[in-house]
Amino acid sequence: MVEAAADKQAADILLLDMRGLCSFADYFVICSGETRRQIEAICDEVRDVLGKQGVKMRRLEGATGSGWVLMDFGDVIMHVFAPDERDYYKLEELWGRAKPLVSIQ
Repeated sequence: MVEAAADKQAADILLLDMRGLCSFADYFVICSGETRRQIEAICDEVRDVLGKQGVKMRRLEGATGSGWVLMDFGDVIMHVFAPDERDYYKLEELWGRAKPLVSIQ
């Protein structure tokens, strides 16, 4: 997921280890896209790359126009934000006890 997002020029990519902190996922991937089209491209690339590896998305919430798309792959949940929404929701602070495994600025 991290590599797929990076391939589409996602900004501020963060992989958090959520094990022991929440019951619904082991990892969060959080990243930003500057425009609606970029957010859509990031989501499409992640879905395509994981699909080729046999990993199916369980659920998609939000929409590219809303500024926040949540992609649920079971043990890993990906959040793709527009910058304003990411700053507003501050998931990194909300889950501040999670251990960062990867951080790509």
